[in-house]
Amino acid sequence: MVEKIIPKSCGTHDGTFHADEVTACALLIVFGLVDRDKIQRTREPLKLNLCEYVCDVGGIYDQSKKLFDHHQVEYQGSLSSAGMILLYLKETYILDERVYYYFNNNLISGVDDHDNGLDPQIPGFCTYSHVMANFTPIKYDSKPEEQDTAFFVALDFAIGHLQRMWNRYQYVHSCREDVVQAMEPSDECLIFDRAIPWMDLFFELGGINHSAKFVVMPAGTHWKLRGIPPTPDDKMEVRLPLPLDWAGHLEGDLKDISGIEGAIFCHKGRFISVWETKEDALKALEYTLQQAKKELQ
Repeated sequence: MVEKIIPKSCGTHDGTFHADEVTACALLIVFGLVDRDKIQRTREPLKLNLCEYVCDVGGIYDQSKKLFDHHQVEYQGSLSSAGMILLYLKETYILDERVYYYFNNNLISGVDDHDNGLDPQIPGFCTYSHVMANFTPIKYDSKPEEQDTAFFVALDFAIGHLQRMWNRYQYVHSCREDVVQAMEPSDECLIFDRAIPWMDLFFELGGINHSAKFVVMPAGTHWKLRGIPPTPDDKMEVRLPLPLDWAGHLEGDLKDISGIEGAIFCHKGRFISVWETKEDALKALEYTLQQAKKELQ
């Protein structure tokens, strides 16, 4: 009698684990293809044959059969099991192209590089894959049960991290229309009446060619005037800095220098300032733009 494949199950190797197969399993769980309690850690072919998905073990990469190993000589690509699963999610239309690139550029390509020995080893620089490695048992002769327990602790961490990334992505893109509307006037400032994640959407919507130099939006109980970067790759720069004589000043000093009663703070880097009210922030914007025009005359 041929045993049936267990739906929503996943097989991966036992022993020491790495970020790639932990993350591959976590991706399958987060996007509803695998149940956590149906993950089997084994190298036994008969047990793996009962799993709907197999990651990082088995010596075969075949999406159509839901087999995702990258260790065999026949596979010469750059993906680890994590990258293979993410690509599978895209090619089966579970994730669209934009979501695929979000996860790949913010996490998975680094996991692939680390697992394949391609990531740079920079002193003092700790990646997600390094954090995952720290979940493995400290003693090299740890028992299989200890390895399994540690694997599932690491898996829960990966699930939480991926779920938060996914929740954040969905929240950011729920704010898309707010950014579209703020960009429509093509003024020198984007004005928002609530605090939202605007920067990535701004550039995604063609912000590199937009005339805006500043953003005004709430910051807790106050309001901020923040400079806009010239490009998405230069996020520590601004198109127009705040006035030099404001740099690094707080409250009373900044009030005296700016002449704006609601002054609270201006960063010494001249990219952001905080004000009591929206009206104060708009006064700061107007002054900054006027000063810039005077300097050009």
